[in-house]
Amino acid sequence: MSLLTEFGIDTRILKICGEIETEIRPLFEAIEKRESENQTKVLSSFRKHKISSAHFNPTSGYGYDDLGRDTLDLVFADVFGTEAAFVRPHFISGTHTLTVMLFAVLRPGDVLLSVTGDPYDTLTDVICGDSGGSLKEFGIGYEKVDLKNDTFDYPAIEKALENQKIRAVFLTRSKGYAWRESLSVPEMAKLADFVRERRKDVLVLVDNCYGEFVDTAEPAFADLFAGSLIKNPGGGVAPSGGYIAGKADCVRLAADRLTAPGLGLEGGANFGVMKDLYFGFFMAPHIVSQAIKCAVFCGALMERLGFDVCPKPGDVRNDIIQAIRFGTPNRVIAFCRGLQAASPIDSFVSPEPWAMPGYQNEVIMAAGAFTQGSSIEISADGPIRPPFVAYMQGGLTYESGKLAVMHAASEVLKIK
Repeated sequence: MSLLTEFGIDTRILKICGEIETEIRPLFEAIEKRESENQTKVLSSFRKHKISSAHFNPTSGYGYDDLGRDTLDLVFADVFGTEAAFVRPHFISGTHTLTVMLFAVLRPGDVLLSVTGDPYDTLTDVICGDSGGSLKEFGIGYEKVDLKNDTFDYPAIEKALENQKIRAVFLTRSKGYAWRESLSVPEMAKLADFVRERRKDVLVLVDNCYGEFVDTAEPAFADLFAGSLIKNPGGGVAPSGGYIAGKADCVRLAADRLTAPGLGLEGGANFGVMKDLYFGFFMAPHIVSQAIKCAVFCGALMERLGFDVCPKPGDVRNDIIQAIRFGTPNRVIAFCRGLQAASPIDSFVSPEPWAMPGYQNEVIMAAGAFTQGSSIEISADGPIRPPFVAYMQGGLTYESGKLAVMHAASEVLKIK
């Protein structure tokens, strides 16, 4: 107890943490059950494809006949329940991966319809930016239908689909910087059926970032879905990369977009990272489980301290993100700084809000991570705009994540 006090944990928080952990312990049992099912799927696929040290061999140059790369594609497709998938360290972020997915299937004159409102901030420039290279600059249109009461506005979507130029419907699974529940796989699957009943020619695309392994199913109903390896499916081990999965013909188009037409899935050296990608994917069900536990603890603690949280501790979770509404910028900043100070890397750094590329407001980000920008590791961020919400995610271990959350909450309590 004295060590925690020396670490900077407020004594008020120490007094209530035991009660909180007793209350949330039954919630952990359901999390662990999902983890077990997902871990079984991953292990079964590794056994099916006879993964060995030969799959870890590095390749260079063109990267032709890369056994490890090609087999990892099969493993992802197996586990995610899709016709095909491709996994590459060449994706630099989730935004990059999603950009490749969108450009793979949209052509000049097409219209993209987002049915979850505007997407995450960093995709704004990708879709309708004026700086060059956006969908807009290539003559691809954009329309949106906002969520209604945190679910799909079916009448508005049906009306929007009357536009025959709409080529694809886009869904963002995670809440991003919105104050809402994230979307479940069954909810999204129902929407996909609704769209296809009305327009068989329209593709369904899903931003799956922050959602992998939170449930026991992925959005395999989609024509394409995508995510980042420095989030959930990299298990805190992958040094970079992303994946795109879905229908085989669409996956092929996405691979051609990343490389070049005709090269597609056959090229791309692995630079010696295959062991990390396999190891990370194997660890992902467990690491995601740890992150969800951290999020549940964070939600329970901050709610006990009097702050609004989304989701509530006992709510069903569809991503790893815990949102806390602070109401003032100083509390957002204090929370992020407190989390950074309790991180294993760069704990001595004090983050500041700044104009990050791709964001519409100044953003503060705490990420004392082994891999730069890894949000499966304990991290928190938020735009400096009303209602002043911080978004916490990740945690490689529940124990270290809990400690970081306690320290962050202690810093918030210092703000009058």
